[in-house]
Amino acid sequence: MDQWEDKLSCATACQRCSAPLKNDQKRILSVYDHEPICMQCKQEEESRPDFEDVSKQMIGACMAETEILYGDPGGYCYHHFYPFTCK
Repeated sequence: MDQWEDKLSCATACQRCSAPLKNDQKRILSVYDHEPICMQCKQEEESRPDFEDVSKQMIGACMAETEILYGDPGGYCYHHFYPFTCK
């Protein structure tokens, strides 16, 4: 998870639908594959029947790996649930 922000926060396209992402557009990390996706794809992800279970598993694994609470705005886990833009 080191340097995740450099690798993922300024992605130029959604990893799910390939829609272009401008720096000022919101994006979020997928709980399924940890890749940056657009907000439309996140809505689709949230409608999946296994989303709640996968989210809980991701939070546990993420917190164990990073030792940072998922509610920490600077943390990798946080950006699976709160949209961000490229800085």
